[in-house]
Amino acid sequence: MLNVAVALSASCRSMGCIMQLPDESIDYQFQGLLAPPSEAWSPLQELQNAHFLTTERVDATRAWVMQVRGQVAAEREVKDAPAKMQPLQAGFIDLPQQLLDAHRRKGDASDLGRILLQASRLREQADRVIVLGTGGALLAARALFDALCHTHHNEMQSRMRIGRPRMYFVGNDFDNDALQDLFEMLEAECVDPELREERWGVIVVNGGGDSLETNVAFRLFRNEAARYYGSHSEWLKKLFLIVASPESKLRDLCRADGYADEEVLSLPSNVGGRYSAFSAVGLLPAAVMGLDVRALLLGASAMTRRFLEEPFERNPVLQYAAINYLMTEEKKKTTRVMTVWSRKLETLGWWYDQLISESLGKMGRGPTPLTMVGTRDFYARGQQLQDGDRTKLIHNLYVRSCRHPGIPIGMADRNEDDLNGLSRKTLPDLLDAALTGVTQAYFEAARPTADLLLPVLTEHTVGQLMQMLMLATVIEGRMMGVNPYSHPGAEVYRRHMMNILRST
Repeated sequence: MLNVAVALSASCRSMGCIMQLPDESIDYQFQGLLAPPSEAWSPLQELQNAHFLTTERVDATRAWVMQVRGQVAAEREVKDAPAKMQPLQAGFIDLPQQLLDAHRRKGDASDLGRILLQASRLREQADRVIVLGTGGALLAARALFDALCHTHHNEMQSRMRIGRPRMYFVGNDFDNDALQDLFEMLEAECVDPELREERWGVIVVNGGGDSLETNVAFRLFRNEAARYYGSHSEWLKKLFLIVASPESKLRDLCRADGYADEEVLSLPSNVGGRYSAFSAVGLLPAAVMGLDVRALLLGASAMTRRFLEEPFERNPVLQYAAINYLMTEEKKKTTRVMTVWSRKLETLGWWYDQLISESLGKMGRGPTPLTMVGTRDFYARGQQLQDGDRTKLIHNLYVRSCRHPGIPIGMADRNEDDLNGLSRKTLPDLLDAALTGVTQAYFEAARPTADLLLPVLTEHTVGQLMQMLMLATVIEGRMMGVNPYSHPGAEVYRRHMMNILRST
């Protein structure tokens, strides 16, 4: 029998499909991984006790996670961190509110004002924009595009896109044929550079300026642009927007190309690449897409306030970090599954995969992330999750309200498919039933699950979600005793790669 906590969670989700939270606050519900009280022994109870957390264990962790919150909050004020704390890049915590405050005071002269102006000009000048970047820098922009733009944005005519350019995301690999396919598409579709609908531009996101994949792609696209627009065309500068750190080879290259320093947007020195979603790294592409970047920042800032001010009971950051820590470290749930119940959130799942892999995968520890789409991937992984090894913690990322009215199954003259009995059900009804059903199935097999609930998919809620996941990752890293801002292992292959390239 499904326990009361899971039943209440399912009921809340069902009501949420027709009731939107007025403040659009996201919610974390972890009751589905708490062992229910029982007076009589049973095999299921034994399994649940072994693989679920007790309420008492969660309660005992509250004081510690609140203490860690104080430590992380204090790190925002550290100016010259000692060597043992390096790198310390806590600037992302306050960045959303700082950008909003500076924009209110300085307008177009602020960092956000410059981002919006550059994005507006590029939208007016080009109908296709290629974003070049690696890791979290590229994934953040693509996650925002997939989550918040029309699913078939790039296939729609300009009038349907309201003048917003088509977007492409590359520069994170050395895939020769895939890049050549993109060049061939641009060559076939873009013939007359005097026409906006046949002009294309590039956003280069390379904060440190040392990502070989992005630097190579930048050179290749500069060469393509010179062939298309002409080697001395003004479009070569107007249609290439750059985000780079103040001291980098990329910025030096831009200076040599005639860019003024203020024309190149910067990644703050106290913000790391995978925590840069709400810097120019993520905001410039988002603004070019036509997204409401102020709402993104307001959502992120609202989550930061909840993180800093709310007690554990109302603090999804602290809850999420504590639950993940306990399940990974004490219950040995080393595979962290994020099941997103909308294809539009799959890339956001990949962004989170990269965030926790690079932040927590150190010293022989850290969870292995896996992103799934419900119900699509149940046909590939459902058997494994239900009956496979018990190393998995499953989170459901679920949007309570759809953007569009639910599509009903409807009646048909022929009923060999036996669907007429469900004719009044809509696709949201089916999705909600699937989530409730899989939650019950996992509970009955002692497979721990928890829910991350978004009232609706908007810039404000996505801003909350991404900031929550970044903050929770830092908290979990500090609880583990690892530096969530470093990534020494990621540099090893690059060093070998460069040695091989230079010696052959």
